[in-house]
Amino acid sequence: MHQRGKRIMKMNTNDEQNKMVSYHGKNLVKATVFIVISLFILGYFHFNDSADFKQITKIKDEPKFPYQCDAEQNQSHQVHVSQNPAPRLNYHRSQHATCPSYFRWIHEDLRPWKETGITKDMVEKAGRTAHFRLVIHDGKAYVKRYRKSIQTRADFTLWGILQLLRWYPGRLPDLELMFDADDRPVVRSDDFRGQNMDPPPLFRYCSDDASLDIVFPDWSFWGWAEINIKPWGNSLEAIKKGNNMTQWKDRVAYAYWKGNPNVDPARKDLLKCNVSEHEDWNTRLYIQDWDKESTEGFKNSNLENQCTHRYKIYIEGWAWSVSEKYIMACDSVTLYVKPRFYDFYIRGMMPLQHYWPIRDDSKCTSLKFAVHWGNTHVEKAREIGEVGSRFIREEVNMKYVYDYMFHLLNEYAKLLKFKPEIPLDAEEITLDSMGCPATERWREFMAESMVMSPSEESPCEMLPPYDRLALKEVIERKANLTRQVELWEDQYFQNLTNKP
Repeated sequence: MHQRGKRIMKMNTNDEQNKMVSYHGKNLVKATVFIVISLFILGYFHFNDSADFKQITKIKDEPKFPYQCDAEQNQSHQVHVSQNPAPRLNYHRSQHATCPSYFRWIHEDLRPWKETGITKDMVEKAGRTAHFRLVIHDGKAYVKRYRKSIQTRADFTLWGILQLLRWYPGRLPDLELMFDADDRPVVRSDDFRGQNMDPPPLFRYCSDDASLDIVFPDWSFWGWAEINIKPWGNSLEAIKKGNNMTQWKDRVAYAYWKGNPNVDPARKDLLKCNVSEHEDWNTRLYIQDWDKESTEGFKNSNLENQCTHRYKIYIEGWAWSVSEKYIMACDSVTLYVKPRFYDFYIRGMMPLQHYWPIRDDSKCTSLKFAVHWGNTHVEKAREIGEVGSRFIREEVNMKYVYDYMFHLLNEYAKLLKFKPEIPLDAEEITLDSMGCPATERWREFMAESMVMSPSEESPCEMLPPYDRLALKEVIERKANLTRQVELWEDQYFQNLTNKP
């Protein structure tokens, strides 16, 4: 009986212990679950609070280019319209920056279609000289090619558009346009007067006062592989370092130019202004042989090594010249030979503020006076050089290049009177379909200029269109400042002539 009682007491004790273990075990599980859930909730809110914007702007379907290309990706694929359109993203920013003034010219470039809008027939007419048709549909790019462009201009232009779609994902409207990647404008305004009032909307890299072509950033912003000019972001940094190597006061006090004179008679005429045994026009001019440079590895054509003179000459080639932005980024005074053509940003620059105007019909005397004036007004000349370069660095950097593209394409899309459609024989272009087949410098420059993540800021805010009076004042101010320089020049040579 006593032994049985001990056994019963022992059993009861074991039962109590088991119950206590079970009780504490359940509590431990509950506590663990509670802690895990609490940590998860805290982590969730912390993540969303600190990375909300990054979640919103995350790029889906990350490309294999440039590190994971394979044979399958080397083939461009025929168009396939996605059943799941890209989401429209909600960007937020406390304060919007105002776009540079040259963005206002977007309104002027699109003014011919402001009243009528742009019809499908107008776009088709623009295809007469186009290299490709671009369709943006649900945030994706589709292309129908018509003819091959010079070198790889069209390819790098399309590459730039793909980067825009990554920079501002989901923010480009559906649109359809034609692009001509040749140099000179072809839509003459005189051809569309009177009854024939429907000019074709054709995009290209430059235009002039007699044409209606719509200007768009050129291919070299993403690199010009054929002549080893790196993407603009990298080039700008290299030139900035080159500027610091030689201070302005220590630079050679002559006007410098290096380029290909064979593309236009105006450049051959410029060579007559070179220093000779009989005359010194205050210039130092050099011929750039690109074939020779290519065979020698481009060792003598680094842009960052050409910021060694106080004055640098810009002169057009067959049309506007890509060299413009590189010349103007050098902190030197840009001696700007009177142009016929304009690109997308030059209309925001002013004589005597950003550059010094040079006559096109008497280049030598005009250059001689410009250098003389600068060397006798050193601080003012240095200021013109610095202000012009600052404009290029701060208002034509890649963020503003993408903003310009963004606003131009958005404003253009608003004018479309039809629903853009993807041609059956178009191809969808992607980073992989364009980047993976590329080789050598072409591939390298595509990788360097690739947008890795979306912008953390919304696009800048455009100013409203110029009214007629304000636009007239801008044009007249530019003309008056140019005339002022010409008067100084005339007076200078008259005084020389009158000297005994």
